[in-house]
Amino acid sequence: MMKRKAGIIAGVCLLALASGTHFYAGSHDDSGQQSNNLNDNDSPIKHVLLISIDGMHALDLINCVNGISGVNGGAPYCPNLAALKQTGIDYLDTSTSKPSDSFPGLMALVSGGSPRSVGAFYDVAYDRSLDPPTITTGNGVAGTGPAGCTVGAAPTGSRTEYDEGIDYDQTKLNGGAPAGVDGGIQSIDPQRLDRDPARNCAPVYPWNFVRTNTIFGVIHAAGGYTAWSDKHPSYSAVSGPGTGSNVDDYYSPEINSIPVGLPGVSVGDTSCDPLPDLGAASASNSWTDSFQNIQCYDMLKVNAILNEINHKKHNGVGGAPIPTVFGMNFQAMSVGQKLIEKSLNLTGGYQDAQGTPTQPLLGEIEFVDTAIGKMVAALKNNGVYDETLIVITAKHGQSPVDSARYTGITASGPVTTSPATIVANMLPFSESPNNANGIGPTEDDVSLLWLSDSSQTANAVATLEADSPATNNIAGIGQIFWGPGITQLFNAPGLPPNGDPRTPDIIVTPNIGVTYSGSTKKLAEHGGFSHDDTNVIMLLSNPGFSAKMVTSPVETEQVAPTILKALGLDPNSLQSVQMEHTQVLPDLPLPSHHDDQ
Repeated sequence: MMKRKAGIIAGVCLLALASGTHFYAGSHDDSGQQSNNLNDNDSPIKHVLLISIDGMHALDLINCVNGISGVNGGAPYCPNLAALKQTGIDYLDTSTSKPSDSFPGLMALVSGGSPRSVGAFYDVAYDRSLDPPTITTGNGVAGTGPAGCTVGAAPTGSRTEYDEGIDYDQTKLNGGAPAGVDGGIQSIDPQRLDRDPARNCAPVYPWNFVRTNTIFGVIHAAGGYTAWSDKHPSYSAVSGPGTGSNVDDYYSPEINSIPVGLPGVSVGDTSCDPLPDLGAASASNSWTDSFQNIQCYDMLKVNAILNEINHKKHNGVGGAPIPTVFGMNFQAMSVGQKLIEKSLNLTGGYQDAQGTPTQPLLGEIEFVDTAIGKMVAALKNNGVYDETLIVITAKHGQSPVDSARYTGITASGPVTTSPATIVANMLPFSESPNNANGIGPTEDDVSLLWLSDSSQTANAVATLEADSPATNNIAGIGQIFWGPGITQLFNAPGLPPNGDPRTPDIIVTPNIGVTYSGSTKKLAEHGGFSHDDTNVIMLLSNPGFSAKMVTSPVETEQVAPTILKALGLDPNSLQSVQMEHTQVLPDLPLPSHHDDQ
């Protein structure tokens, strides 16, 4: 499948009160008084490198560090991650956001919050308080023209899209930004953004779609230099809220653009100009259609990190400090887990339930490990390795690990339809499968359903429950969340003051392996609540740490307050941390910051 300050705080507090969550300001954790100025503390950690290896499970780290029969002669195959683990805290039971999509997964890492406070449910979701964009997005959210939003009027509700569809031109690597610009916030077309009738029908930029602040804003305000590289211009949401300037150096080559040769980029001894897999570089392809081309794409961001470590901006222009906080996401692992590249007779994924990687997936793991080794070498060469905390985790996992259990939608079954199709007539037309020109429903290995009339939720659920394991279960339905089942996870759906305009009315999680897709070129997906979807790698490393394994449950939300504490800043500077009482990760040998009084 296929996210505002005085006003933002007020809106968030309203939702928090409605859900029973308390917003409290100015608090501190038990480490004592902490500073909001980087110059006022003596923390030995001066830099944080945050890496998301999208899709990587804790199981994948276990296997690549220890080795597994049938792969690489049984020997370990990720030496650089293994080296970091020798001076790292390894959290085995780490859960990412629910839903486990890239957007909420990323925002959890940088805000310390879940969709309950941040408001980011999925790249493509719904907001009952907004109006549609002026022009139709690249992926089909219908524009309603200048007259489609009236200041102060009741909103119509709108599909929200924070992926490639809001680029000026999603077919271009730079997202259609002006000539000479290699991507970033200048790639975002404001006419493709939803509009807020409560705010003069202003377009809702990604950094103001999210409802709470992030580590980039806190660190930027404290005098730090910030940088981030990701797969869409829309993921500049990490800069929120404000004007989009909390990330000093944001780089976002569009992953769903048409693959092109990359001059000066190579993967090992293989040049990326021309691309190594020209058979997957046509106008109908994106970077995720090739095991080889995705590595070239990821190298753009790896090179950006190396430039930043070497006192340059992401594009190699000199004269920049090494960022206080910076990082990137890797897409190669996710492609290795999902892709069936029929033209080359290559199938990724795993060989069995214990996570034995196929040869294509092994190649992606080895690529990521080598790239991380380059970053570590650059940190050492610049004399900052000892003062850098390296955080390696993932926005999401991938399901199923046991690839043989993958079940997509096929005419012959056993899964022949999806929950959204079953209740299509009860959905807003913008997200209904009945809309042939629309972006479609929010369904991967989860189904998020926003109804056109929330009072019909019980009727919709009854329709879905008729398709149950007791019958033929043609939609592979595993569990249905609605009513109180929703409020245990998120704010109640609705409009303020009694509900959250972004919470789905119904969430359906399917049986393990079921994905609501008819694609024949993948064998895994993410977005759902299953273990394989949500369990991810979590490794925090610094030369001053002793190796330790932590088995108590933790969440990726805890990364954000941990980063601030490591830098000597107050974790409670993050609004989501206050609202959701998000804790710093346990068992880290971080210094305490005590009040001098």
